[in-house]
Amino acid sequence: MPEWTWEYRGYDAAAERLREVLCTLGNGYTATRGAAPESRAGVVHYPGTYVAGCYDRLRSAVTGREVENEDLVNLPNWLPLRLRPLAEDGTAGAWLSPDTCAPLDYRQVLDMRTGILTRTVGYRDRDGHRLGVEQHRLVHMGDPHLAALRTVLTAEGRPRRIEVESALDGDVRNANVRRYEGLDERHLTGFGSGEGGSGTAWLRCRTRTSDIRIALAAQTRVTGAEPMSCRPRVGRRRAGHALTLLVEPGRPVVVDKIVALHTSRDLAIADPLRAAVERATTAGDFPELRAAHAGAWARLWRRAELDVPGEPGRILRLHLFHVLQTLSPHTADLDVGVPARGLHGEAYRGHVFWDELFVLPYLNLHFPEVSRGLLAYRHRRLPQACRAARQAGHRGAMYPWQSGSDGREETPRLHLNPLSDHWLPDHSWLQHHVNSAVAYDVWQYCEASGDTEFLHTKGAEMILQIARFWGSLADLDTALGRYRIRGVVGPDEYHDAYPGSSRPGLDDNAYTNVTAAWVLGRALDLARGLPVWRRQELLERLALDDAELGRWEEISRRLYVPFHAGVISQFDRYGELAELDWDAYRATYRNIRRLDRILEAEGDSVNRYQASKQADVLMLGYLFAPDELTALFRTLGYTVDDTVWRRTVDYYLKRTSHGSTLSSLVHGWVLARTKRSAAWEYCLQALESDVADIQGGTTPEGIHLGAMAGTLDLVQRGLTGLRTHDGSLHLDPAPLPEMPAFRFSLRYRGHWGVTLRLDRGRLRIAVPDSDHGPIRLVLPDRTVTLAPGQSHALRLPRR
Repeated sequence: MPEWTWEYRGYDAAAERLREVLCTLGNGYTATRGAAPESRAGVVHYPGTYVAGCYDRLRSAVTGREVENEDLVNLPNWLPLRLRPLAEDGTAGAWLSPDTCAPLDYRQVLDMRTGILTRTVGYRDRDGHRLGVEQHRLVHMGDPHLAALRTVLTAEGRPRRIEVESALDGDVRNANVRRYEGLDERHLTGFGSGEGGSGTAWLRCRTRTSDIRIALAAQTRVTGAEPMSCRPRVGRRRAGHALTLLVEPGRPVVVDKIVALHTSRDLAIADPLRAAVERATTAGDFPELRAAHAGAWARLWRRAELDVPGEPGRILRLHLFHVLQTLSPHTADLDVGVPARGLHGEAYRGHVFWDELFVLPYLNLHFPEVSRGLLAYRHRRLPQACRAARQAGHRGAMYPWQSGSDGREETPRLHLNPLSDHWLPDHSWLQHHVNSAVAYDVWQYCEASGDTEFLHTKGAEMILQIARFWGSLADLDTALGRYRIRGVVGPDEYHDAYPGSSRPGLDDNAYTNVTAAWVLGRALDLARGLPVWRRQELLERLALDDAELGRWEEISRRLYVPFHAGVISQFDRYGELAELDWDAYRATYRNIRRLDRILEAEGDSVNRYQASKQADVLMLGYLFAPDELTALFRTLGYTVDDTVWRRTVDYYLKRTSHGSTLSSLVHGWVLARTKRSAAWEYCLQALESDVADIQGGTTPEGIHLGAMAGTLDLVQRGLTGLRTHDGSLHLDPAPLPEMPAFRFSLRYRGHWGVTLRLDRGRLRIAVPDSDHGPIRLVLPDRTVTLAPGQSHALRLPRR
């Protein structure tokens, strides 16, 4: 069905890298980009295979300085399968590829229902006869260590002798992102290779610094014709077989390649090579693997049911497909976080930022065990966050803006502006608001799942230590009579210092201060609401006393939030910055999403202007419902009613370049919640951000996972006003006229398959029959209790 497929017709070399990333296949443990099996990394193609959490650290010389970067490693390529015709005298023709031989036809179809990528290509020989190549690829969702490629060869007119080379290729680099070209790209060493007979080949290596051992094994099987010959081809970084096949008209020949991948980070194995060889040689045949794989996907889709009509629904399904390939139930047992660009490429070096803030709200209501596993990644790095805070002269836990393998700060100290080719200082490590994101994620997960065991143990430890950090970072301004948080960078990211200042950081970023106040409030609720024995145990272990709790109480009510011109200021003195001539820059450059790079290349600085990369103040409207936001500001002693908030939204709408895919998402969400007619424009941008690569070349470096998951949550929570709070489901719908109907199911505290359906101006919620207790449903004007097997419809007011 078209709504379940993503299809490309015709070969387009200029679009290959974008197609490859959008046709990536994965299972939460590993993923492989949708590159053609015969392709090699270059300008047109980039085969890439990544394993979650497989990082390596290298040093490079940049502008006379030694810099250190940790990267998600591009692993040996398991795809290589090349074809070339052989003449009667054995002379070999050119390897067949759409890049070198114009294909008669070309079609690539991603079946999202089953997780199968199909590619069909037709070639014509000198005599005008056609050779058909049909390939089916999977990365197994049932067994995360298996992948498979089936190639079906058909001949027309006359028999064809074809040489097939099936290989594992270790001659790979991390070269997916041009901006990183000046860095060391070779992460693999210690190669060994061999073949074990019966069409089996293996390759092993390790990462240079992290010393992660990696092993792949491939078994190549032929049906439909007996190979005329089969010869091993083994080199230092490559292992495989060359087969000669006779393809006769009307008798398709099938070549199946079954591949296993293991690393030394895997559980319950002693030797990755032995495990890979055993898995590849004992795996079932391709039809068996495909059936088990499709069954695993069918179970996932039942738990993540989503039905939105039309093209938006098809894009949303693609987004969900890639979220599930990056963060599946297999992820729950891994020590990994949420990679900002999925397992789809090397942008941001595979690091973990704050994207779980946009991803976990969706997962919480479908795969809470995955959310818990991702939060455990943060908890394991809590000691490192506490050490970082101490080293910076603070208390509590200071999580890094960019995380990788072990919890240290991975934000590079330099970044390249490709417009000017200048390497510039990177101060984004001052985005301490990531700490509030971690605490918020913990709280939201526990509200949605009812997991009080996690909240009272690992969750409490993280929230209290993050609150301690904010309490330590805030200082009292006696003249102002308020606490201030200085020297930070907000979500905007453009502004990292005051104009002309040699000191990086800004004072009193509104988003940072308000979310810090929220964290302090939740920490106090938690400290006072824990069971007596747990409270005593935890406070003793953290050396947390009533005096410190009292300081948190005071700070949570007296943090400073700047205002100017009747709106919330992005940070202190933001209103004093110069206004930018937006029309002139749009006329000159057309695309000004990365305005910071444009201005730097001109010898100017975005720090001088009221210009934001993405939502900053407006992020508050993404995290908190209107009544929650009003209450937060009231606790701080400020009045932010609907008028002030709408004025603030309008103010920043005019001053944001949307240089991040998250920006359109947040603006669409906020405008939908305030019932603005412009909401759909931004929602549509969020939907198309990757499929249309609206940022002009960033998507081929990896999908934007936060934006993809955020569009799913826009339907799930943004348009329904769904909140999980105090053991109840809250609904306050804000539907969009452009999306008048949708249906999805969710999992809430033991109830599997709770269904929400919007249609004909009604929002209906149905609770499936079970032996669980009722669900308390809080609506704008009343509270309803729904027992299993019951439903309730809410008529929506006309907009």
